[in-house]
This record gives sequence, structure tokens and C-alpha cells, in this order.
Amino acid sequence: MTTNMLPDREARLREIARGAAVRAFGLPVRPSGLWFHGDIRDNFYYASHLFAAAADPETDLPFDRAEAKAAAVRVLGEVLALQNADPAAEPYGHWPLGLDPSPREARPNPLPAELMAGLMAYFAARYDAALPEALRAAFREALAHAYRSRFYDKPLRAFNHHEAKYTALKLIFGRRFADAALLADGRRSLKRTLAHVRERGMAEYGALPWFWHWVQAFTCALALAGDGGGREDEEERADLRGLLDWLWNERALYYLKGAWAAPHSRALAHDLPKDGNVLFDYAQFGDFPLPDDLPRLEYAGLLFYEAPEEARRTALDRRKPAEVRKRIASEDGGEETALHAYTYITARFAAGGVLERREEFDNEQHRWDVTLPLLASGSVNKAYFFHPGRGYAEGDPRHRSGHEQVLFHKNVVMALYDIPETEDGRIVGVLPKGEWIAAGNALHALVNDVYLTVYLMQPFALREESDRMTVVCAGRRHGVVVEAMSAEDADCMGIDGLEALIAGRKQRPPVFGDGEALRIDYVTRQGQPLRLQWDDAHGTPASEPANSGGGAWR
Repeated sequence: MTTNMLPDREARLREIARGAAVRAFGLPVRPSGLWFHGDIRDNFYYASHLFAAAADPETDLPFDRAEAKAAAVRVLGEVLALQNADPAAEPYGHWPLGLDPSPREARPNPLPAELMAGLMAYFAARYDAALPEALRAAFREALAHAYRSRFYDKPLRAFNHHEAKYTALKLIFGRRFADAALLADGRRSLKRTLAHVRERGMAEYGALPWFWHWVQAFTCALALAGDGGGREDEEERADLRGLLDWLWNERALYYLKGAWAAPHSRALAHDLPKDGNVLFDYAQFGDFPLPDDLPRLEYAGLLFYEAPEEARRTALDRRKPAEVRKRIASEDGGEETALHAYTYITARFAAGGVLERREEFDNEQHRWDVTLPLLASGSVNKAYFFHPGRGYAEGDPRHRSGHEQVLFHKNVVMALYDIPETEDGRIVGVLPKGEWIAAGNALHALVNDVYLTVYLMQPFALREESDRMTVVCAGRRHGVVVEAMSAEDADCMGIDGLEALIAGRKQRPPVFGDGEALRIDYVTRQGQPLRLQWDDAHGTPASEPANSGGGAWR
């Protein structure tokens, strides 16, 4: 299992497990015997944490342990019983995903088994002695069906989160069922995966929860790798540790007190405009309060791999601002392309994004923002603008179009929008809650010791909502400048409040050019002149990588 885990991390894992257990024990049980019908996996995750917390004598619970164990056992049994155990019925070895209106009649889906089967193997091994014999037998049978289905037995092609989980399952099942050929295939796939990410990075940059699926799958594989003394066993464990170290170093580059300060190749509703998938960060780093809401519990309180010291230093020591430049190998329509991602991170905020647009599944690429640490007020912690594209719906500020070009330079983001007559003629902005003051076509605020200034080319309407400020600008051509500055830096410049911030910039707003060439000219508060000009010929700024302020891409 885990080794050399520091006591504070043990306490945080116990805190997560306890929170999940308390919630689970208080949930009403449906006639099906389950708590959730929206996603079968939530039943498995919460029941696992409930059992684990009840089995841990050091976890203080406000209810009877025996009753909690019994409740968890019942739900786990119901989950396992929903597996398709008929080899002649497709898809064999799988579970349904959505369970309404009748779980017993719901059609199996390939997604739950990808992650859940490995976690089941881990849970069954870790709590084998504490489980009732009937449930131990049910786990053995379910894992045998999953193994015999061979759904994971696929070659590496895309090096995505699906294949990462298949690779982990090859290792887990190969060892569990003494399948030497499968284990060898898993080890080869592991080596290729490790080499691929080291050389080319992750095409699924910033994609949550898929990044955490990588972490969980390989942490699970390492926990079940055993302590055999053979050379191949040692190489397997070393490769698993190498991959997990790489993953946590990658996470640390973009870490800001629970927030993921970088562009996302895909973003779900709990990723934007507020970082919500934070439990694995809390267990690892613990420098922010554990939220009440647990939108992606998965195995956050049960699995742990200690990040390397280098990653912890990177994530937790932001006293010196850092610029992260990444060249990401990607595929768009089957053709390989290179994306350039830039993030500027300080102790108080981060800014940046990805220069190029890529068509994503469900059009969920999130290109840029200014990110703050998680806000205790419950407000969103990201500030950004976008033109609504395919899949956009009011209240869901994702799904942007491709009619956008960007420039990044440290604490400044600039964006241009040239919208065809056939599409939605407006841009939408999302801002964290705070005291926002409008001055002409500009907005200024102080949010948690960070000054934010937004300049807009077009007039705007500002609307306050429960957890954010929403900005709407009508028109076909737009320009946006967002600049962030810590209160400490502002104080060094003689700025001691919002009024001083506004007064100090009255003579230096950006110049928006709306002639034949749409452009922005801006001089930052540090005196750096910037220009972004629309390039119709290429669809992206002509000085592509230079739009991040220069520097080497790695």
C-alpha cells in the first residue's frame, strides 16, 4: 500500500473518508437498495468510504460502526449484482452507468468498469479480512467476470485516460489471475506510456477528472504490485513510481492552493468557473480548507501516493513568480499539431492559457483565464471571457467558439473576437464576486488581495449572481484586456485602494483598433508595451509562440 506517508496526510485522508461516510450514512436508501441512480459509481465510492471509515478505529463517527458497515455491505452487494455476468450477452463484464428508471433493467456501459474494476481489486485486497464472506465471494466473482471480458485488452494508440486505465488493469489482472502474457503486455504498455508522457506530454492537458483517473489507476496498480524480488517486478514498480512522479510534478506546475491554474483541454461543470475537483489536492497538499461539497469523491480518501519532494516544493512555495511554457503534441482531425500553453503563477494568482484552439469532445476546451485560489466566500475563482460556441447554455460558461485570438504576458491576458454575422453576436465574461467598480468601459475590483482590471472594447452589462459576476458585451468585434496584480505589488507602486488603482490608469487605457485590422495596443502597469492583431490569414496570431511573452517552450 502506501509507504512513508506523513501523519498530516493520514489525517487528511481520514478527514475525507469521514466526510464521505457521514454523508453516505445519512442518505435515503432507494427501493433499489442504492443511494444514487444518476451514476452507479457514486454508490461504490461512497459505500467504500463508509466501510473504510467504520473499519478504522481512529475515525470518530457520529453513528454506530456496525450499522455503518452493514449499510456499506448492502450497497456494495447491490452494485456488484448489477454487473452483466452472462458471457453470451454484450457487453459482458460491465455495469450500467445511469440506473433510472430500473437499475436491474439498465443496459451495461463500458465506462464504469474502466476505473471501478481496478479500485474494486484494491478494496477487496485491502479489506479482505474485514468483509463478510458473501461479499468477498461477490468481489472475486465480479473481478473474474471483468478479467474474462478482456475489455481492457487493447493496444496503445492515443495515450489517453482510457488507455491509462487499461494499462493499469493489465497489470492488476495479470498478477491477480496469474496471466503471465497479460502482465507482460501491461509492463510493455507501462514503459511506452511513461516514455510517451516524458517526451510528448499529455494531450489531455488540464483535463479533470481524467487526470485524476491516471493518478488513481497507477496508484492502484502500484499498491497491488506486491513485493516480489524479481527484476521484472522491481522494474514494474520503478516504472509505476516514475509515472506517478511525472504526474504529480505535472500537477504541481499548475497548482495554486487547490486551483488548477492552466488551460483545460476539457472542462466539466465542477472544473469551471470554480475549481471543485480538489479532494486529491487536499490529501496531497492540504493548504486550503476541505470543502463541504464533494463533487468527484472517487477514491480520494482511500488511495494515496506521496508526491516527490520537488513537486511539493513547486506546488507550495510560490514566493517567486514562475512562467510555465509547454509545447503539447496533439491530434486534431487525425493530424498531429503542436499547442503552446503558457501560465504565469504567483502566490496570489495565475494567468495564461493556450494559444491555439482545438476542437474537443463536447467542445469543452477552456483556453484562458486569471485564476485565484479557492475563495472561502463560495464565489467562482476564475475570471475569463469567451464567445459562446457549440453546446453553450445560459448558466454554463464553457463551450466557446473558435472566433478568438489571444496574447499572454505574465499578469496580462489580451483577447480579440471577430464574430461572423451568422453567429451569436456577443461575448460573455465570468468574474469572481467582489466590489467591482465600473469606470467607462473598464471594471476594477479587489478580490482576496488581488486587484483585477478588465478593459473592454464594447459597452457592457454587468449582472451579479449568487456565486459570480456575469458580463455581456454585444457586438461582432471585441477586444478584452485582463490584468491582475497582488495588493503587495500594488502597494510598492503607491496604489493603496481601488480609487487609487482607477486614478492611476485613467491616462493609460488600451487602444482598441476596429479598422481593417482588429487589434489591441496596451502598456502594462510595469511599462511593457503589448500588441495583439487579428490575423485572418492564419486564424491565430501571426507571432504564435511569441504571444506568451517569449521564452523557451518545453
